[in-house]
Amino acid sequence: MTLIALKWGIRGKSLYPLQNCELENLCYTRRMRPIRSSDIGNYLYCRRSWWYRKNGTPSENQAELFAGTELHKKHGRQVLASLLTRTVGLILFLAAILLLVAYCTAQVI
Repeated sequence: MTLIALKWGIRGKSLYPLQNCELENLCYTRRMRPIRSSDIGNYLYCRRSWWYRKNGTPSENQAELFAGTELHKKHGRQVLASLLTRTVGLILFLAAILLLVAYCTAQVI
């Protein structure tokens, strides 16, 4: 019974003989790698680039990729520096307001 079930498949309401590859697929399934959102973004941006990356083909413009990576790192450092500068400015502003309030209350008393 089991041997017959492996050699015949059901399509619609009738039985049909399984092909060799279909028989192998019933027994063994390859594990698919998970699809990540970055894969979808890369595919939508450039299908050919996605295909090359998927097949492991190295990029021919390594210098440009390295320059772009360095530019992003530099921009990240600038963003961090601007956030720190803004934070220090807000702290100094609050300290100035506190000193002004202290001075005004000292003048009133």
